[in-house]
Amino acid sequence: MEGCESEKLLGTSCNISGDESSSGVHKPLPTCPLTFWEMAVASGVVLGFLVGLICVYATMPASDYSFLKLPRSLEDLQILRDHLESYSSDYTIQVLVGYCMVYVFMQTFMIPGTIFMSLLAGSLFGVFKGVALVVFAATAGASSCFFLSKLIGRPIVFSLWPDKLSFFQAQVAKRRARLLNYMLFLRVTPTLPNTFINMASPIVDVPYHIFFLATFIGLIPAAYVTVRAGIALSELQSIGDLYDFHSMATLFLIGVVTVTPTLMGKEDS
Repeated sequence: MEGCESEKLLGTSCNISGDESSSGVHKPLPTCPLTFWEMAVASGVVLGFLVGLICVYATMPASDYSFLKLPRSLEDLQILRDHLESYSSDYTIQVLVGYCMVYVFMQTFMIPGTIFMSLLAGSLFGVFKGVALVVFAATAGASSCFFLSKLIGRPIVFSLWPDKLSFFQAQVAKRRARLLNYMLFLRVTPTLPNTFINMASPIVDVPYHIFFLATFIGLIPAAYVTVRAGIALSELQSIGDLYDFHSMATLFLIGVVTVTPTLMGKEDS
């Protein structure tokens, strides 16, 4: 079976459940539960983040912090921004550390909503500081996800994205000589989801220095768009308002410059 061939290629050890007809129409999904030690590693990372956040909370003044929650809408984000503005000037370090820890945690464990965190950075810190903060936190979170996946992510990625993983592995092997250009291309364009790239890269042997550089540089265009929009947070009616003509034109121009080496490499090959 194709799934078993990919499994053998990736060095995984999985149990296959389900039936497959003689015509090969039905493809069973691999089931690869994490071992006790893999769960212990993941739990230890979660505990580390929680301890860090508790330490930040302990250094803040006594107050009502019921507003502190992960934003799931623009309304939630505006409420959070209104409350944090009063703290960001007097407790700048705590706000910055808490922000980064939450962002890295969300990136590490694939929790949706980082776009709201990027908007919050622009609203609280402005464009320049906001972009620097988002790129730093997003790169740190992606790196954390990379190393965690290297330890325990193989069965998860193979179970969730077997077809994408086979495609990604083939492309990485094919473009090994220009791998940085290809990874930059993936970061700037929506060819593959960023969450998948973070988890699958160590499994298909993408070197960390290439992963880091591609992530750090490739996330700048999107970070700029969302952070700049966060400055006018009260004017946003929906997430779709982020992508106006000016924003799309900016992303297009930066994207063309970024992926030109990749396109030239394709022509050469």
